[in-house]
Parts: sequence; C-alpha cells; structure tokens
Amino acid sequence: MKHLRKNVFYPPILLIFCTILFGQINNDLFSTSISKLNTWILENFGFLFSWSSFFFLVLLLITYFSPLARVKIGGKNAKPLLSKSRWFAISTCTTIATGILFWGCAEPLYHYANPPISTIPPTSNASMGFSISTMFMHWSFTPYAIYCVAGLVFALSFYNLKRKFSVASLIPFQQGRINKTVESTIDVICLYSLILGMSASLGAGIYSIIGGLNEVFDIPKSNFLIGCVGAFIIFSFILSAISGLQKGIKWLSTINILGFILLAIYIFFVSYPVDILKIAFSGITEYIYTFPQRSLNIDSGISQTWRYDWSIFYWANWFAWAPIAALFLGKISKGYTVRQYINFNLILPSFFAIVWISIFSGATLHANLISENSLFETMTAAGEEAVMYGLLNKISFNNITIPITLILIYISYVTAADSNISAMSSMSEKEKTNSTQEASILTKIIWGLVIGGLTYIMLSTKGLEGIRILSLFGGFPALFIIIFASISLIKFLFNKKLTNLDP
Repeated sequence: MKHLRKNVFYPPILLIFCTILFGQINNDLFSTSISKLNTWILENFGFLFSWSSFFFLVLLLITYFSPLARVKIGGKNAKPLLSKSRWFAISTCTTIATGILFWGCAEPLYHYANPPISTIPPTSNASMGFSISTMFMHWSFTPYAIYCVAGLVFALSFYNLKRKFSVASLIPFQQGRINKTVESTIDVICLYSLILGMSASLGAGIYSIIGGLNEVFDIPKSNFLIGCVGAFIIFSFILSAISGLQKGIKWLSTINILGFILLAIYIFFVSYPVDILKIAFSGITEYIYTFPQRSLNIDSGISQTWRYDWSIFYWANWFAWAPIAALFLGKISKGYTVRQYINFNLILPSFFAIVWISIFSGATLHANLISENSLFETMTAAGEEAVMYGLLNKISFNNITIPITLILIYISYVTAADSNISAMSSMSEKEKTNSTQEASILTKIIWGLVIGGLTYIMLSTKGLEGIRILSLFGGFPALFIIIFASISLIKFLFNKKLTNLDP
C-alpha cells in the first residue's frame, strides 16, 4: 500500500460510509432526500443523457471513416496484448453482459404488457414490436457507444500521448496538463460513480443467482442467502482480479462468451425459431425507423415518466460505469488501430447483443403469448429474476440449461467486476506507464469488500430499487466527464498535430 494515492483512495470510501450512515440514522429523511434529488436530475438533465449518447454514436461514425481510424494505439510498432477473439470476448463480457442476462427476459414483458404509447394496445403485435425495439435501443449500440468513446480517448491519451493512468487523461486540457487537485477530484468522482454502478449490477447478479437457486433447490430469498451469494461472488472476482489480466479476465471472458453463444444457439433451435425470427425482424425494423426520434426524446407519443424509469435510467447507469471501463478497455487495446478498436468495442458487441436479445427476448414473448401470460404472472409473483428460469422450464432439458445459466450469470459478473476492480485499483495507486503493470493485491481486496458491503446493506434494507436510484447519482457526474472525453476525441479528429499520433 506504499504506492497508494491517499487523496483518491479514501474520499470515495468515506462518501459511501456517510451515505450508508445517513440512511441508517434517519431513514425517512434519507429516502425523501434521494427521491427529490433523483427527480431533479431527471427533470433537468434527462435530455442531456439522451442527446449526448446519440452524439457519441455520430462521433464514432465520423471517426471510423477519418484519418484517425488508421492510427495504431501505442504507435506503429506496438504489439497487441490480446488476440482478437479474446479481445472481443473481454469487451463484450465486461460491459453489459450481466445486465442483459437479468433484464433480457424480464424487461420485454414490462413493455409488452404496459406499452407507454396510448395508441399501442397492451399484449398486441404492436406492443411486441415496441418491446423488442426498445430492448435493442437499451442494450446495443447506445450503451456501447458511451463506453467506446471514453475507452478510445483514454487509449490514445495513455499510449500515444503518454498521459497518466487516470480518468483525468480523458479531459481535453491543453498539452495534457491538469492541476493535481482537479485530477484527484475527477478520479474520486469516477470511483464513487463506479462503486454505485457496480453495486447495482452486483445486486442484479445476486438476485439472478438466487432465482436460479430457488428454481433448482427451492431455497427461498432471504438476507442470509443474499449475504452468502454475495460473499461467494465477491471472493471469486477478488481472486480473479489478483491473478491479473492475462490469467483471470482472459480465461473467464472466453468461457463466458462461448457459454453465451452455445446457450443462445440451443434456445433458438429448440424453442420457437420461426417465431423468434418474425419477432426479431419486426423489432429491428421498428428500431431503425424510430431510432433518431427516440434517441433524442422527440417522440411525443412516449410518456416522460416511462423515459425516466427506463431509457434515462439506463443511460445514467452506463455513464456510471464508463469512466472506469474506459481505463480497462483502453488498456487492453494496445497494438490495434482506432478502426479496429471501434469494431471490437462498438460494432461487434452491439450485433452480438442484438442476436442475444432477438433469441431470449423473442422466445420469452412468444412463450408468454402461447401460455396465456404465464411468464408475466411469474414475474409479478416471484420477481424479475424468475423470468429466465420460467422460460427455460418451458424448453427441453431444463435440468441442464438452468444450472448452465446459473454458472454463466456467475461468471458474467465475476468477469465484469474483475476488469473494473483492476482499473479502480490501478487508478488508486501512483502513476503507471507500463501497460502490463498491475495494482497491489491488497488494494483490489479492499475495493472488492467495499462494493460487496454496500451491495449487501442496500439489498437487505432497500432492495434493488435503492441501488438503482443511487446508480443514477453515480451516472450524473460521470456524464460530464464523458462529454469532456468526446471533446478530446473531436480535437484528435480536427487537429493535425493530434491526428498524427504515430511516431
């Protein structure tokens, strides 16, 4: 711990402690305060989450066809840290994989049963098309664009401009200079944001596993079970994180992506392949047709409350993860060009997400239709975590697919947490210029325990909804950091000196 940046490491831990303490001392005041703050952020900055996300996609498209696209991250002689297949696996599995496992079956049922457009009847073909197109909106190109912009700017800043291993390297200060106090403040904000975002995801992962344990072993949900499952996950990702990038994340992500692919193929062919294709085609058509207006919140047919509860919440959650994800995604991109970076961090993961959603969300909607709304009733009675297992119960060999799904959920979160714990720990210690240098084991352990402790306290007292609200608070300051990062990318595009990054 002798290399610890104390002014970065301790403040977010203190902020988390004060937040928890406030909630325990005066629960009513705490609940009222966070509700008011949540409403204020949504009403005043909700549009900024949506517009900036859309702008990032446009900016990445411009970058893809610009001279900057040919620049190799790390210089023309840089050697890749990872093969393309493992790079794809890590990029896909360390971002939204955990969330899509939890919501991939449950979310479309919400929109199918309760579409937010008055002209769309509930449980109709129109509401089915809306629900699938919404899944594509929430889980493919838009979230990956948020991560992609941030990670690309960091990669070029760290490797090509030789800036610090810090989120502050995303900020477009002249000549890469930044006041140390400002730098530390930015890093503290990002660590705090990620702690909240990871806690929300860990909560979803715990609930998903508990749902599986209840299905397989008939174990009811309890605070004790939450603690046991959470402790096991925390121990696993700490163990993986301390093993390092090449040993831990690499192998877990490879296993995870192969598991995703095989499970998706199986579900597609043994469930309702023709119906899945019909639903997917309808969803993709509507997604493309409505993407601009829904991204920019100019579709007057959708209620503002629905936007706050779903789209804006998701954008905020992605932003909470983005600054730290940038450090990790940028770190592993050495040796590849900017165009290749966009391929493996935006285009390919987005298409993978679309295929996954088409299969699992489509199968869920069709199974719910032919079973007279049974899966929606399952969700209402047993929670969102029960929907995927309800779907698997309607398909052959559920005694095999359910345990496999449980394992995939477990590996998925461990992989995501592993990568971000590694980045958090590296940022908490003094400057690093060596791409293979890892943070100390003790730092990784401490961050793992902080995230695990917060998750348990919030789940056992407030439930998943409390963490969701706090994750919005994490995404709010991170929003402005990623907007600054996009300005840095614009400077890379239009400044000849910055564009010519290869030595």
